[in-house]
Amino acid sequence: MKLKLLPVLLAAGTAFATVSAPAFAQNVIADYEPVTAEMLANPPAEEWLMFRGKYNNQGYSELDMINKDTVGDLELAWAWPMAEAGIQETAPLVHDGIMFLQTNNNIVEAINAETGDLIWQYRHAVAEIPASWSYQANQARRQKNSIALYEDKVILTTVDAKIVVLNAADGKVAWEKQVLDYNKGYSYTVGPLIADGKIISAISGCSIAGTAGGCYIMAHDVETGDELWRFNTIDDPDNPAQQESWGGVPPENRWGGTPWTTGAYDPETNTTFWGVGMPGPYAQLIRGSGDGSVLYTNSTLAIDVDTGKLKWYYQHLPRDNWDLDSPFERMLVDQEIDGVMHKMLVTVPGKNGIAFALDRDTGKYLWSKETIVQNVVDKIDEDGTVHINEDLVFNALGEEFLVCSSVSGGKLWQAGAYSPLTQAYFVPLTEACNTVAPTQTEFTAGNAVGSVKFGPRVLPEGITDAGLMQALDINPTQGESKWQYRYRPSPTSSVLATAGGLVFGGDASREIKAWDQETGEVVWSQRLNAPIGGYPMTYAINGEQYLVVPTGYSNSASSISSAFPEIPLPTGSGNSIFVFKLPSDAKTASAN
Repeated sequence: MKLKLLPVLLAAGTAFATVSAPAFAQNVIADYEPVTAEMLANPPAEEWLMFRGKYNNQGYSELDMINKDTVGDLELAWAWPMAEAGIQETAPLVHDGIMFLQTNNNIVEAINAETGDLIWQYRHAVAEIPASWSYQANQARRQKNSIALYEDKVILTTVDAKIVVLNAADGKVAWEKQVLDYNKGYSYTVGPLIADGKIISAISGCSIAGTAGGCYIMAHDVETGDELWRFNTIDDPDNPAQQESWGGVPPENRWGGTPWTTGAYDPETNTTFWGVGMPGPYAQLIRGSGDGSVLYTNSTLAIDVDTGKLKWYYQHLPRDNWDLDSPFERMLVDQEIDGVMHKMLVTVPGKNGIAFALDRDTGKYLWSKETIVQNVVDKIDEDGTVHINEDLVFNALGEEFLVCSSVSGGKLWQAGAYSPLTQAYFVPLTEACNTVAPTQTEFTAGNAVGSVKFGPRVLPEGITDAGLMQALDINPTQGESKWQYRYRPSPTSSVLATAGGLVFGGDASREIKAWDQETGEVVWSQRLNAPIGGYPMTYAINGEQYLVVPTGYSNSASSISSAFPEIPLPTGSGNSIFVFKLPSDAKTASAN
């Protein structure tokens, strides 16, 4: 990698100015190697090219220099303070010796991945958000979980509902596209996916008052930004059953269905898989849908990348009344058993913490497994039909029930990881319940239409520790627990699995841990400056493996302050990344 400094200083932008521009002194990456379609389909082990490392969303790395024998020798290589405060959900990418990092308010930075030196920074600027738009303002301060790399481009989706394509070499804008109307409440809180040369993106904000009638997964041309197709997650005119599932509620009075976690992609079938969130308003009493299942909320969607047509769907939680949405990571897992290759989609899709395995070619239900205390799903039939607990369905405004898991518990955005070494799915979970009661509220611009009141988070009866790392043995016929590790605070980061036999993840007590994949034993830990956040990842340069650990503010961390007063939280955001590596003598010993 070669760098040269531009002969001028570029004017700094601000997060809420009216134009988009690079900021501060900029360098240029000389001889940047374009990211090809072949690289995306078969990423080099030493790089991390997309949201969860590969199209399969497994969050697994083949690197093994950091392993059970060497992890205790890790030392800090460098650290980097992020440009803005806010919720820490960053997913760093590494290619050609460069780390590409998105921070809050759609700031993108290119950093020398070996030294931690800034190369360039881009600041996306949007019009100032009215103070009364409280929900939308919160989304603006939220880090998007990923960006995408393709050819000589860095692709990001923004809080003001734009796709912006940057030149990877210098951070300058190649083109940008206004996708939907930001003033209605549409935004992006999820990063794009590059599939078959297309930008696949999913819009957010669909529970905001002005966005009734549609939430979308879309494809755009990577060169021009032209829209190629869009799929509406709550209004599918091609499926009468979907229309009937809303109980007579017309599309213009439907909300929700936000797909707010980046999907997976199977190049063999040219299919992309996305999870979809809850309906709005949250309670069927207010949304008027009766006992309809309100498709395609809380579902997995399999979509043809070429046409945008739905191949199949499976609904994990019909008739959601409690904001227990199910948009989280879908993982693609192949396992050969008795000479037969089984192609599965495995997920813990939502806050009630139930794990599911589906046949990813057909959507056929294979099995499910409860991972935490929950009282929302009563049973799941052998054919995969999910039955909710009718005793928790509201019949009147103000009626209150204790619901497990809570709106901030169970499985949240923190992604799990799958390891082919152990054929295990490692899932970070939170044991929690809260009371829920429907309320009649006025729908106002920039604010959500949830219309329920949540009580404080409490632990389920008999549970003393909120945090749970669950290792599920994955196979085509059942999912059983290999081991569990319980700890006091909530997990606040996603999970990384590696060929070194380790699983990395962090929590609200500011501690990053490494577990032995086989036994669940903690073999290394390190306390840092703030709750561990975002998506830990790993890469290698010049034969040395690096471990990246984001830290910073988290909704999951802030929600424990009353439940666990013995765990002090920092007063500042602490948004940073810490990068560890082995000392040279440890690396040499490992090689021998």
